[in-house]
Amino acid sequence: MTRTSAVVGTGAIAHAHAQAVVDLADRARLVGAVDVDPGRAASFGAKWDVPVYPDLAELLAGARPDLVHLCTPPGSHLALALECLAAGAVPVVEKPPVLSLAEFDRLRAAEAEAGLPVVTVFQHRFGSGAVRLRRLVAEGALGRPLLASATTLWFRDDDYFAVPWRGRWELEGGGPTMGHGIHQFDLMLSVLGRWTEVTAIAARQARPTDTEDVSAALVRFGSGALATVVNSLVSPRQTSLLRFDFERATVDLEHLYGYSDANWAVTAAPGVDDLAPLWAGEPVDTPSGHTAQLAAVLDALDTGATPPVTSADARLTMELVAATYASAFTGRTVAQGEITEGHPFHDRMVGSGAPWPATPRDEG
Repeated sequence: MTRTSAVVGTGAIAHAHAQAVVDLADRARLVGAVDVDPGRAASFGAKWDVPVYPDLAELLAGARPDLVHLCTPPGSHLALALECLAAGAVPVVEKPPVLSLAEFDRLRAAEAEAGLPVVTVFQHRFGSGAVRLRRLVAEGALGRPLLASATTLWFRDDDYFAVPWRGRWELEGGGPTMGHGIHQFDLMLSVLGRWTEVTAIAARQARPTDTEDVSAALVRFGSGALATVVNSLVSPRQTSLLRFDFERATVDLEHLYGYSDANWAVTAAPGVDDLAPLWAGEPVDTPSGHTAQLAAVLDALDTGATPPVTSADARLTMELVAATYASAFTGRTVAQGEITEGHPFHDRMVGSGAPWPATPRDEG
């Protein structure tokens, strides 16, 4: 069955979505695009041979897509996703899906009312290395998880934040905790499962933002495993690192913006037989990326299953973001399930305010 897709927001990340649809041409087809910048929309339409519509309402009415890929700034995601659900289209939402847990809960309510899934783009879950690791963990082949780390050390200069929506709580929702490192620790959560508490710090070290540009957290999991999570936009030597220490092995991943099987390493504990044969099993080498996630979404839709990542999965990740900010800004440990309606960090990731002075652009 061929599913039709449309793209809203035709900036850089939209091209990754378009490429994913083209990569799956036997199963998916681009039928429309929208952007607030007509020139950018026209260029996108010409490159991908897709008609351009003046707004989402006309796209939904004219193209009637099965899926709508939302590639706009985070502050617009909720309204656009609600419009898609009301029209009977599945929203495929770039990270972060919305600006707060309150917005995410509104989205989940609309999802339930429409009877359609909302898909959050967490493409690192879908590379073959991650799929294989989750299978080995479920089978108990690696033993109990003990310790983990998720580290996103990236570099964004001041010019990066000249884009009006970047680095603003009300438009982007947060800094690297919300919009950059979220890929690494979401993958960590997909392996280790439900977290139970977090203790964190955050700072604005160097960038002209109202959000943080660095955060660090200690996370405890229901399994008893402990983890560190570090998110940075001030690190000149860029890298993305994940490490899992199990009873029987250490599993490492180092990459930057995407990985293949070559980026993973498995080290057996002393006295444990070589685990290479287990790691060499299925699935075959599939890079992480939008194509891998879209394929999994189409598989689910074709069988009537709920596509990964479910809204429950995405909410747990978003809740860790909120708890990291809440812990960093209040100086206390925050438990999973604590941030509910009425809590200051439910409505805004910044809660009642960040503990550093406003920048000149905030005041202007």
